[in-house]
Amino acid sequence: MGATNLIVILITVFMSACAQLMLKMGASAALNPSQAVGTNDVIWRVIQSPLILSGIFTYGVSVLIWIWVLSRVELSIAYPFVGLSFIFTLLFGVFFLGEAINVAKVAGTVLIILGCVFIANSATPQ
Repeated sequence: MGATNLIVILITVFMSACAQLMLKMGASAALNPSQAVGTNDVIWRVIQSPLILSGIFTYGVSVLIWIWVLSRVELSIAYPFVGLSFIFTLLFGVFFLGEAINVAKVAGTVLIILGCVFIANSATPQ
């Protein structure tokens, strides 16, 4: 796999994780679980939330770029890199949302990294 393809894959996965962070932050702000709201109110809050709308937009752009990736890279090579989004979301959760980190999360993250390294090394040059 060429360097350009790898970089584009990483950008796409990072964008997808950023979109998830925006969606989480927007949902937490717009949809407070302690408030009982109806369906129409939920829809209204979602379409008024800049974070949720930004997350949807960012995710959409990442999908378009991902389609470009899939046109150039074998699916069995490209798709395992989606696992890197777990690493980004773990880091985002810890640094931006104050979520706890533990040994199991770190061990799982290390295994994902190793899997991506093995997949990248198994790719034949194109």
